[in-house]
Amino acid sequence: MLSLKLGWYLFKMRLRGRKYFPLTMILEPLEDCNLTCTGCGRIREYEPILDRRLTVEECMRAVEECDPPVVSIAGGEPLMHQQIGEIVAAIIKQKRFVYLCTNALLFKKGMKVIPPSPYFALVVHLDGLKETHDIAVERKGVYDVAIKAIKEARARGYRVCTNTTLFSGNRPEEYHELFSMLNDMGVEGMMVSPAFQYKEVAHHDIFMQREEAQSFFRRIFEGCKEGIRFYNNPLYLDFLQGKRDYTCTQWTMPTYTPAGWRKPCYLIADGHAETYQELMTTVQWDAYGLGKDPRCDTCMMHCGFEGSGILEAMNKPGAFIELAARSILPGRRVRGFGRSKKRVKEPEAKEEQPVVR
Repeated sequence: MLSLKLGWYLFKMRLRGRKYFPLTMILEPLEDCNLTCTGCGRIREYEPILDRRLTVEECMRAVEECDPPVVSIAGGEPLMHQQIGEIVAAIIKQKRFVYLCTNALLFKKGMKVIPPSPYFALVVHLDGLKETHDIAVERKGVYDVAIKAIKEARARGYRVCTNTTLFSGNRPEEYHELFSMLNDMGVEGMMVSPAFQYKEVAHHDIFMQREEAQSFFRRIFEGCKEGIRFYNNPLYLDFLQGKRDYTCTQWTMPTYTPAGWRKPCYLIADGHAETYQELMTTVQWDAYGLGKDPRCDTCMMHCGFEGSGILEAMNKPGAFIELAARSILPGRRVRGFGRSKKRVKEPEAKEEQPVVR
């Protein structure tokens, strides 16, 4: 159902000749959180307004102004919002797909106020197996709660995805085990990306450089068993492995927060716009990206590059056919068809070091 809706949406955008349009809107109804993850810049960046909450009306006004087919509700921890059930229900009523990102600590509350729906998916944050994840979120026991939440949500009929952020020092073998386990648990799809080096947490030596990330993802995907369900589109997975070159299309995933629309993107806030129209017309999109802004040089996040693969498929028949085929053929999602735009040379292996955060 989501694929059909997205396909029709992209067809309409092309007919209208739209250059800039959203694929997914990121809605952050609050920035407050019940965790202090080491690699997260959000609660630190928005510390002065952590007590601020968007109303249901403010959320819906932003959604309707942006008019995306998919809304990703993030934060902060969105289940801390007292009206989260009303927000989700209002968006679903408009037949938009909702993906709610959560650390799962409040999953019981979430299930009380948000019923299962084909238009709704829980996206549970899991940065690794038990020790790795609990270190990343700076609290013991969170991994166990997240696994329990996934099992219970699946048993109750919810759609469930996961979101995994990779840091320097992680072991690829750990993710072979994690993704296999989640796949067997019935997780619909796993989102992956390397961590972004927010300036607020840049002093932590945990962020991968671009070539390191490409090598790391190749090792992860090469070791995954066939049939693992990744949520990211296959062309973006190629990009993570250095098999495709993309420029950032950050405007495909605009972000609305209690401070307004982030300019220019989910990761960087050089300011905030009051309206979506102001965001689209005042940001100099070409001023950002690899080689243009040093903050972008190591970024490979899905919020900047997932849309790039979709746009390539819209404009190149070969890429469209490959995207469609690899989305449905088991084992081809991450491995492709034995060819890529460029060959990649693996760096010499070095001894893995444990992550220290």
